[in-house]
Amino acid sequence: MFPRGMDSVGLVAKPGKKRKRAASGVRRGSRNEEPGEGGVDEAAAFIAEQVGALRKLAERHKLDVLHYLLGMTKLEADEHLRLRSKRKLS
Repeated sequence: MFPRGMDSVGLVAKPGKKRKRAASGVRRGSRNEEPGEGGVDEAAAFIAEQVGALRKLAERHKLDVLHYLLGMTKLEADEHLRLRSKRKLS
């Protein structure tokens, strides 16, 4: 299935030796703010920005359903940010 000497993620494995499993990277802790990730607001802003770029790409290639769904995702992320900032002002 994979090229000879390669594993499923494209890393070269030494013959006769098993590759150690990498840490999953999942951290336990607060659902709203993981260490080093900047918090929920920064995540929502990042998602809105990236989805905006993907939406433009989908539009350019006439991928209408993806364009629509990505637009809805952007609206949801923007709405989250709007509501969070409104709560902070109260």
